[in-house]
Amino acid sequence: EPTYVAGYRQWQSLGRQVSKGQPGYMIFAPVTGQFASLTPHDPESWRRLSRFEKPRPGEAVRSRMVAARTAHVWDVSQTSGDPIPERPVPRLLEGDAPTGLWAGLAALVEADGYRVLRVEHEGMIGGANGLTDYGARTVAVRSNMAAAAQVKTLAHELAHVRLHGPGNPDWAGHRGIGEVEAESVALMIGAAHGIDTGSYTIPYVAGWAGTVADKNPAEVVHATGERVRKTAGVVLDALNTVQLGDGLPPGLTRVKTRPHAERIPSAPFGQRRSEVGGAARSL
Repeated sequence: EPTYVAGYRQWQSLGRQVSKGQPGYMIFAPVTGQFASLTPHDPESWRRLSRFEKPRPGEAVRSRMVAARTAHVWDVSQTSGDPIPERPVPRLLEGDAPTGLWAGLAALVEADGYRVLRVEHEGMIGGANGLTDYGARTVAVRSNMAAAAQVKTLAHELAHVRLHGPGNPDWAGHRGIGEVEAESVALMIGAAHGIDTGSYTIPYVAGWAGTVADKNPAEVVHATGERVRKTAGVVLDALNTVQLGDGLPPGLTRVKTRPHAERIPSAPFGQRRSEVGGAARSL
């Protein structure tokens, strides 16, 4: 049984070579096309761009699968060469949560019309740390994690509620982009409260950003920056908690700081995921 597969050139890029005479596994690989539209919310408005055609000014561009082709991959056992680099794995946060942060985030979730649930273990929500169900209008977080991990997960789910709920006009509908956005918002909310979520956020975001076709992870993260910044800023302004800065992660230069001890609550607003009306999960 194959365990870890890649294409011929992919193995070479990892410093490994397919052994002579090894047969590949035939797979169906996606063929994608670029589509553009001036009115992206109208499904009938998308037109396919020709190979060298550029979009018109103001058009949104998306990549879609248009066909499939046969391709071959080889298992690691059929190759030799450099050791395979281990992929970073998200590590759950440890320790306590900042005073009042859970209550503040839960209040914002509830103000958006969702119930906050604490479940005993991940088996109750499909193996996830948190789960937003748009149909049932619930946000569940497993309680068998440290308090810091629970509150970070709640921030992640609140971002899904605000950014990816049914009817959100700016939501592209790609699961990978959604996870990058939600976890990036959680990182900023954590940073503003003295929580360094990097041990979880960096590999999590890198993994999901790598699922977006035709873009490298850095491009995906960069493209989500403005939506992330705005959402995190609104959440931070609505929280009446002691905050240490503007949400930029530790170690980055802060362009502007907010030196006050507390934020004055403002009226929350907003409204997760591509499975509109159904259940969606966060790892």
